[in-house]
Amino acid sequence: MTKHQKRLSVPKSWPVERKTETFTVKAGAGPHGKEGVPLVVLLRDVLGYVDSRKEARYALSEDAILINGDAINDEQRPIGMFDIVAFPGREEYYRVFPDEGGQLALTGINEDAAQSRLGKIESKQQVPGGQTQLTLHDGTNVLVEDDEYSTNDSIVVDNEDKSVVAHFPYEEGALVTAVRGNHGGKVGEINAIDVTPGSGSNTVGVSTDDGGFETVEEYVVVIDENFVGGDDE
Repeated sequence: MTKHQKRLSVPKSWPVERKTETFTVKAGAGPHGKEGVPLVVLLRDVLGYVDSRKEARYALSEDAILINGDAINDEQRPIGMFDIVAFPGREEYYRVFPDEGGQLALTGINEDAAQSRLGKIESKQQVPGGQTQLTLHDGTNVLVEDDEYSTNDSIVVDNEDKSVVAHFPYEEGALVTAVRGNHGGKVGEINAIDVTPGSGSNTVGVSTDDGGFETVEEYVVVIDENFVGGDDE
């Protein structure tokens, strides 16, 4: 199986130049599906910390890079929306967040903010023992004791013990960011949720500083105000 992918065919969310070279690195198996950006692309093309895959492998072998609190040894590991990328030796911490246009970007945060990450609940189910299993946007499963969570809500998960440390319901008045579509990267408050009968997607009205927009609910994620503009203080 090839380890390369044509730049012109990569997802729009990837932060790469599409016309400078023919190929880029293909994402390996892991979270975020086809939207996941290979870690080496962030290290080389976005941050400029390495010049080659060989240099990336060396940095990873030194446990110099943490993703969501875990040391990673695969330079093709997919990185996606709301992941935490940490460089403890440099004292640098980033959250992957969609910018205007929906392209993934690295937002600088402080060390405390890097101890947890946001996840959108895509589905939920009861499991043996009475617990509820929440499946997040990146495929992560989180077990909770109570059943106060709903699909499309967002939670903040501690990177160390995987516990839920915050819960943001999907409802009118909630702060959201659009992560895909024509309004990707825009942030605003939900002013209406219109339920579509049948199998069609529900639509969401969002108020922003420059007016507002409407999109399908799959394209928005509930966030906290601390997720806008980073946590540098």
